[in-house]
Parts: sequence; structure tokens; C-alpha cells
Amino acid sequence: MDMLSGEAIAAAKLTDWRKLAQGLHGRYLVDAFGTGARFVTAVGEAGDTLGHHPSMSIGTGYVDLKLVSADAIYRDGEGVEHVVEWVTQQDVDLARLITEIAADHQLDADPASVSVLELGLDTARSATIAPVWAALLTGNADAQGHGSPSDEIRDATGRIPNLWFGEANEHESQRFHIEVYVAPEAAEQRIIAAVAAGGTVVDDSGSPSLTVIADQDGNRAVLCVAETPASKAES
Repeated sequence: MDMLSGEAIAAAKLTDWRKLAQGLHGRYLVDAFGTGARFVTAVGEAGDTLGHHPSMSIGTGYVDLKLVSADAIYRDGEGVEHVVEWVTQQDVDLARLITEIAADHQLDADPASVSVLELGLDTARSATIAPVWAALLTGNADAQGHGSPSDEIRDATGRIPNLWFGEANEHESQRFHIEVYVAPEAAEQRIIAAVAAGGTVVDDSGSPSLTVIADQDGNRAVLCVAETPASKAES
């Protein structure tokens, strides 16, 4: 299926879900492990019906879900098709169905709490160094460019954060940094908390989408925000 644009995802009005990085993410609150297990079973059966499944994990008091298609089609500026990991219509359809299942199980969504962590490495030679990182992080050279038209490293099993490559600046001493994707409604408080703990906002020119924050040693991270699908569609 074709990958969906941000506008198309927003128009779907998936109030229980947030688009972070490549996929749709949701969290539902549960009062016991058995409650979560029954919900996961129901979601799995729904996925069997649609022929598509989310990745899921159960923790104390919550069930986390991620929806993404491994075979989404992206067309570049020259019309060349690439197979990428991204949200497609089947993810939107299943997200709606999961929301209905959660309501049937009397579960509340907590979309503000979802987050995703990715690693960034600035380099002028991504094609050269990517195989090293693919082997080191996943043990599989095929992780280079997996689900991406770039040299980005993605573990197909989701065990480790994605590693993407940015343009190097030879005058900067730090090449590694992290990107933290959060729900839009959580971003302001996350920044306030980081600053209160001693951090500094280094660059907010890309805010609210991107805010660069440094710790007391100058180590940087980027807080990444995608606009809330529901509010964007209603605005």
C-alpha cells in the first residue's frame, strides 16, 4: 500500500493514537495483567481478521501498541518507488478497530504518555560506516537501509532504537545525539522538566516540531513532536 501523508493520517482523527517517527503509537491503561492479556488476545484476533498486526507489550498498568507497515510504498521526486516502513491505510483501519476493542474492554487510552527514542550519528560517510553499525547493533548487515531509502539502521525485531545518519559538521565535537519523540501535549512539560533539572534550550527555531536541549556537559538531544492528528484535523 502507499504510505500515507501526515495530512491523511490527521484526517483519520485517531484520537487514541499518536504518530511518532515511522508509526502510530497507542497506550491503554489496565488494572491487572490478566486484563491486559485478554485485550491483547482480542487485538490479535482482530489482526488475524485483517491480515495485519501491531507490535504489543504489556507492562504494569498498561498495554503499548505500535502500528506500522513494513511494505509501504514511497515515491521519490523522480517517481521511483521505494519500499519503506511507514503508516498505510491498513494501519489506520486497525487503529480504529483497536480503539473499538478497547472501549468494549472498558479501557482508557493514555496517548500523552507514548514516546519513541532514536539515535542520530552525524557523518559525511554514512555508506562507509553504516555496515559496521548494522553488524554491531543487530548482527545483520541487511539492517542497513531496512525500511528506508537511506543508510539508516533499523532492527526488524524492534530490539534497539533506529540509528539514522545526519550531515557532519567538522567543527562540532559531538557526533552522536538522541531524538526523543513525544506526543504534542507532553512536549511543553517535558522541556520545562529538563530545564528545571539543569538543561538548556540550545535551539528552538524549529519548535514545536524540533527543540534542541543540552545537559550541563553540552550533550545534546532533540525533542521531536508531530502535530496531534485529531486536533490538526479539527483545526
